[in-house]
Order: sequence, then C-alpha cells, then structure tokens
Amino acid sequence: MAKSDGCDYFKRTSLFWIITVTLSMGYFTCVVFMPEHVPYDNLGPLGSLSKYLVHNHHDLMVKGWWAAWAIHVFEALVAMRICRAKGIAGPTTRFLWFVQTILFGFASLGLLIKYKPDRLKHQ
Repeated sequence: MAKSDGCDYFKRTSLFWIITVTLSMGYFTCVVFMPEHVPYDNLGPLGSLSKYLVHNHHDLMVKGWWAAWAIHVFEALVAMRICRAKGIAGPTTRFLWFVQTILFGFASLGLLIKYKPDRLKHQ
C-alpha cells in the first residue's frame, strides 16, 4: 500500500455540518425567494422571526442571502490558496475542496486549515 505524500489529501466534512448547513441555507432560500410557501405558524419562534423579517425587512434578507453565498465563495478561494500552501496539488482534490467549501463554508475550510502535511526530510 503506497503512502500518500499529501498532494491528494481530502477529508469530507462531518454529516452534522452537511445536514445543518444544507437545511439552514435551504430554509433561508425558501424564506427569501418563496416566502408564501413557508409554514411560519408551524415553526414556533423561528417562524415568527422569519415572518417578521420577510414582511418588514425583505430587502435586507435578500442582501443577506447574497452575502452568505459571497462569503462561501470567498472561503472557497481561500481554500485554494491553502491547498497550494500545503502542497495539495491534485486538480481533482483541489476541485473537491473548492466545491465542498462553497457548499459548507467554514465547516470545510476548518478541516483544511487543521491539516498538517508531513514534510518529508530529504537527506
């Protein structure tokens, strides 16, 4: 079994973050773009807050939605710099980090930041 030199290092983010971020961004998207279909009365305090924000600050909600995605894209670009700095050179692996970071943000970027590649000593 060959050892990886770190150029193809990829670690999937935890299922907890995949579910949490997907549901949160999905809910945010529905509230912003399809507010008439959200069952506010069935969601307790979250529904009350969402209904208030949609009816009184919809423009701010739209800007917040765009800002959230812009932050995820920025984090994905930072992930590409970190990949280069840590010697992750495989194009497929870098693409996986990019896509995962766009989708799950810091939950993915944090894994990449924590990665400490083994520096092989050449004697």
